[in-house]
Amino acid sequence: MANHFPMVSWANGATIYEVNIRQYTPEGTFGAFAQHLPRLQQMGVRILWFMPITPIGQLNRLGTLGSYYACSSYTDINPEFGTIADFKAVVQQAQALGMKVIIDWVANHTGWDHHWTKEHPDWYVKDAHGNFTEKNGWKDVIDLDYTQSEMRKAMIAAMQFWIHTTHIDGFRCDMAHLVPLDFWMEARQQCDTVKPLFWLAETENVPYHDAFDVSYAWDWMHQTEAYVKGTAGMSNLYNTLHNYSQYPANSYKLFFTSNHDENSWNGTEYEKYGGAALPLAVHSFLWKGFPLIYSGQETPNKKRLSFFNKDEIEWQQPLGLAHLYTGLAGLRQTALVMQGETFILPVNSNNVMAFMRHWQNEVLLVMLNLSGADKQKFTVNHPWLNGAFTNPLSGFQFTFTGPTDFELQGYEYLVYHKVATAPK
Repeated sequence: MANHFPMVSWANGATIYEVNIRQYTPEGTFGAFAQHLPRLQQMGVRILWFMPITPIGQLNRLGTLGSYYACSSYTDINPEFGTIADFKAVVQQAQALGMKVIIDWVANHTGWDHHWTKEHPDWYVKDAHGNFTEKNGWKDVIDLDYTQSEMRKAMIAAMQFWIHTTHIDGFRCDMAHLVPLDFWMEARQQCDTVKPLFWLAETENVPYHDAFDVSYAWDWMHQTEAYVKGTAGMSNLYNTLHNYSQYPANSYKLFFTSNHDENSWNGTEYEKYGGAALPLAVHSFLWKGFPLIYSGQETPNKKRLSFFNKDEIEWQQPLGLAHLYTGLAGLRQTALVMQGETFILPVNSNNVMAFMRHWQNEVLLVMLNLSGADKQKFTVNHPWLNGAFTNPLSGFQFTFTGPTDFELQGYEYLVYHKVATAPK
């Protein structure tokens, strides 16, 4: 079964960038962040995902500033970040640069002092004693009750408010699988009538692709981490990618080496993956799916950012990985990477992942050493490995003629791209 809703065409080949406004600048405001828009556009970012921009509850707040994911209203702006006019301005500036903006939507729960708790206490799940409650062990939020049809209507109206008022282009839906799928079907249908939107789900629940364009590649994240720690083999990685290839037509996965949850709670990509962080980043861009860059990864950020308190990203100039991300984001925009077929190449190394992408007369060869082991030698033998190729990350050109021997050093990655010209 395919997604009931076609994905917006502008999302094809897009690189998604997750914006943590609080930690991005000393000011932590929309206006201060806006100064980074030209840089992000030049880096090839096409979709900006803003973590929740709604006000944060005071009651049972965690830390000094609280979690973005514990809102006190669905239709107000977090005053720490500025005003609705400020947000509208940043959306306009991003769109003027050819980027799109999606916002984080937290439909499963609210903060303890959301105005609905007073106005519509019946819209919430209650425990045996009739008190507000929450099922996942999060202390600062309480669960909404999706059997309440009026609450559902109010939720969709709140989503539409942001489309009408600030002209956003889509939603990243937090813990989407905790909310019934039929709600998301209804929400998408009604929101897409305002304008066609892009929908990203934080879930790995396959049926949710009936409502969403893209879902998280959590299993890939866990398997790659296990691989680096030596508790999973290359076959586990290939099995996960194979499972993803069996998804419904027009369904995509979101690949990442970091995001706000991972960075704050489980460690930076360097803590989790060590030297494999960069070859895995290359994979996330060049496999079929969507890549995510989290705020600061381009610097690169090597610290865990506090979740509930001010803890600025320490930007280093020049940005050490901006060049790599720019090159990868450029490759993303090719039909080859968005639509091309993918072929795993058999190599006699348990440390190297090698694959080809093929589309019409274009070929991409990707080889990643996911280990610190040097001198990984292997041969690639494929009829498409023939002719003049360019390494788009270095600019060097190579001519291949038939079977070719390669040797990768620890954590090295190589990418070769061939655009064949049609015979005259």
